[in-house]
Amino acid sequence: MHRPDISADEALTRLKDGNARFVRGQARFSTVQKEVLADLAKGQRPYATILGCSDSRVPPELVFDASFGELFIVRVAGNVISAEVIGSFQYAAVHLGTPLFVVLGHQRCGAVAAALEARSSIAPEHRRIARLLDNIYPGLAELPGELSADQRLEAAIEANVRWSMKQIMETPEGRQRHAEGVLKLVGAVYELETGLVRFLGSDRGRTGV
Repeated sequence: MHRPDISADEALTRLKDGNARFVRGQARFSTVQKEVLADLAKGQRPYATILGCSDSRVPPELVFDASFGELFIVRVAGNVISAEVIGSFQYAAVHLGTPLFVVLGHQRCGAVAAALEARSSIAPEHRRIARLLDNIYPGLAELPGELSADQRLEAAIEANVRWSMKQIMETPEGRQRHAEGVLKLVGAVYELETGLVRFLGSDRGRTGV
């Protein structure tokens, strides 16, 4: 197995730098050389694993100005956790050795908005969609009460990112790798209007991109 020769902190800096180029309109990877593809055919060494929403407006490779082979992407509506997502993360950790894991939510997430609406609605949702929303509800349990509709959705989107992170960290593998000092997991929210990725810190503020 070929592991990426980069630390988790270096990987996070690379993501932030790539997003900054994207926001400035200076993305580098609009084309790729055939030599790069030929090399990647021999094996992949992504430096970060990203759980993102399926929303068509938030392609992680473009958002972080990343080229082929640099990011291992898992996408599902609402960036929710399931057995398949956890299995994909475990594969990335064990077989690819990615040092950094990111849960990437985004503004105006339809899945989170649907979860908020369904909690106060008596109309039944389609069975499979209802199952998806069931994975979001627990993270919304402690939302502040006195918020406007827009503020409530913004808070719910961030809470959903943190809920996904919590579930990852509570897996046996997550606890073990965190105790070993190997796993770095961060949350982020993509701003649709600006293209900026806001990384979530303990102070809930921006970190430098």
